[in-house]
Amino acid sequence: MLVKTFGSAVQGVNAYTITMEVNVTPGTKYYMVGLPDNAIKESEQRIESALKYNGYRMPRQKVVINMAPAGIRKEGSAYDLPIALGILAASDQMRGERLGEYVIMGELSLDGTLGPVKGVLPIAIQARKEGFKGFVLPVQNAREAAIVNNLDIIGVENIKQAIDFFDGKIDITPLVIDTRDIFQSTVNQYEADFAHVQGQENIKRALEIAAAGGHNAIMIGPPGAGKTMLAKRLPSILPPLTMHEALETTKIHSVAGKLGESASLLSTRPFRAPHHTISDVALVGGGGVPQPGEISLSHNGVLFMDELPEFKRTVLEVMRQPLEERRVSISRAKMTIDFPANFMLIASMNPCPCGYYNHPDKDCVCGPGVVQRYLNKVSGPLLDRIDLHVEVTPVTFDQMTESRKAESSEAIRERVIKARKIQEERFKEFPNIHSNAMMPSQMVKEVCEINAGGKALLKTAMERLGLSARAYDRILKVSRTIADLADSPDIRIEHLAEAIQYRSLDREGWAG
Repeated sequence: MLVKTFGSAVQGVNAYTITMEVNVTPGTKYYMVGLPDNAIKESEQRIESALKYNGYRMPRQKVVINMAPAGIRKEGSAYDLPIALGILAASDQMRGERLGEYVIMGELSLDGTLGPVKGVLPIAIQARKEGFKGFVLPVQNAREAAIVNNLDIIGVENIKQAIDFFDGKIDITPLVIDTRDIFQSTVNQYEADFAHVQGQENIKRALEIAAAGGHNAIMIGPPGAGKTMLAKRLPSILPPLTMHEALETTKIHSVAGKLGESASLLSTRPFRAPHHTISDVALVGGGGVPQPGEISLSHNGVLFMDELPEFKRTVLEVMRQPLEERRVSISRAKMTIDFPANFMLIASMNPCPCGYYNHPDKDCVCGPGVVQRYLNKVSGPLLDRIDLHVEVTPVTFDQMTESRKAESSEAIRERVIKARKIQEERFKEFPNIHSNAMMPSQMVKEVCEINAGGKALLKTAMERLGLSARAYDRILKVSRTIADLADSPDIRIEHLAEAIQYRSLDREGWAG
């Protein structure tokens, strides 16, 4: 008897429906075809044990399982449940007429209990798109799949429950979640808030400008000055996620298996802070089965790279293209997978190995040329993609003990949202440009026009401070964002002057 069950394979952030054709005929062998990997081939032992434990039998006949389409490589143990149910239906141990209405996924343990699987959200989206009635899956993944409406999400704890559901012996109420209600109630709920930060007003201002224009920023300062603390608070002043952005971000985290059991739709912007020992593949994504890396996990959020010069040179260089294209392509012999990577890069670094170069109170103990060599660990092309260079100075005792409460993240966020709306209106005819930071060079001259006084100031600044040519576009982009925050249609001299001070590392001889 031939029975078909349906599962799904995830490639990148998209899913493809896989048909499991199970045929039980006279004979003795068990065959698995259709490009399965070792984990799927081993499913025979798990399935046999789970069936016996729950009072069913593995047919002692010829069992052929074809996983179609045969051209797509199938990986992982998530196909255990659909294969097991197909075998039971093909050997007349359960009713199989409703199997074709559902996508089924789940990893079996030896006693038939189901374990969670990765990539449930893209699978659910594809199941709805292809007109399936529902999705039968481990109960641990049910909340994640329930983000998708108009699809019956049937969470089961073990194979016996799944069999009884298809046999009509039990009714399982589909899990329904009001995604919009959860999203609205948790959006902008960040633990860290700028209200808890005393002093550092100039750094807060720089981060506000970065958030308003989508600019990348680097903070340079001694240890203990508050660089990490300030960076962690940046997501709290970014505009709230839209429903589309939240779904896109959740999909990536679902594929990477980072959501956890109780997670549903991600409603806050991600903040990822990889350690400086990270490998190239862990940062940009890849592996035998390509998985999203840290730059994709920070999509629509913030990637924080603490102690930037300590990262391996190769790791920093692989970031250059994703920073420009806002996506990363991972190529393999038989496929190329694109992962989105539209993130804000916030980096921090000490000015020298000992950390006290340019410190107001402590002396730097680094030898001649050491500071320059330390700064040279970060390549020019990478710095070229960072718009704001901010010097962080330690907070004084008076600032730390000040009783006046600092401005909250909510108040700063309101100004950021207002500036972003101005930019949305400006770039409404360009679907791939959403903020000032995304402007290509040819558009900068048109959008960031400055008057004769502004040109004179910029010329003087570039000559006196020894600013490099690459600083020119960055200064204009940042000054456009500062003007947007001030609700000014034109870039005024004071906007340019503020933007110029955010180019510390471009000054010739900054490190002596």
